[in-house]
Amino acid sequence: MYFYILNETVKYIFLLLLSVFVISCGNNQEKADVKKPKPLMSLIQTHSATENIKSTFLKEVKDWNELKAIDSFFVKFRKISANEVLSNALELKDLIKSLKDSVKPKRFNILSLDARINILYTEALRLADLTEIGAIKATEVNTQLDKTIAAFSNVTIKINTVLEKISFENEIDIDLTFIGLDTTKIDTISKKSIDLKFEEELTNRSRLYKDSYIKKQGL
Repeated sequence: MYFYILNETVKYIFLLLLSVFVISCGNNQEKADVKKPKPLMSLIQTHSATENIKSTFLKEVKDWNELKAIDSFFVKFRKISANEVLSNALELKDLIKSLKDSVKPKRFNILSLDARINILYTEALRLADLTEIGAIKATEVNTQLDKTIAAFSNVTIKINTVLEKISFENEIDIDLTFIGLDTTKIDTISKKSIDLKFEEELTNRSRLYKDSYIKKQGL
């Protein structure tokens, strides 16, 4: 009888200690799960939006599908994790390659715009290259994405500048060749200055004509 009671007591103590141990391990595991930080590559990062084509110029690029595709694709990069950036990097590179190789509208066949598109493609290649690095850091991915976004914004800004220049020239009802104006510098000259130059040219031509007429008349 004594040994039976002793045996039951030992079993009870053993079960009690085992229960305490299991509960303790469970609490420690919960605490570990709470304290464990989310991997940096999975954290959502907010990035700047790209520059847009001005609404008044949208009709000028409506048929440039490669440009429109990239503009739409960049929307998903505004709030995104580094892992998601890498998942989309190769597709972005291909879209920019298509833009680089596309037949641009005639008015955009200028070296300065080509240079910006080449820079954009270079940044996209660097972003795509990060997918092959096993120990890449989230900060490196986010930094390269920001550079790629900035490069595309520079392309858009240049397109807006080209269209603004064309629009400005169209608003001036004068013959630029007639007055000898360097059209590559027109964006630095106000319309008022152009009008003054035009009036000055007319005055000079009128004076020359008058002098020539006087000489012919022998006056």
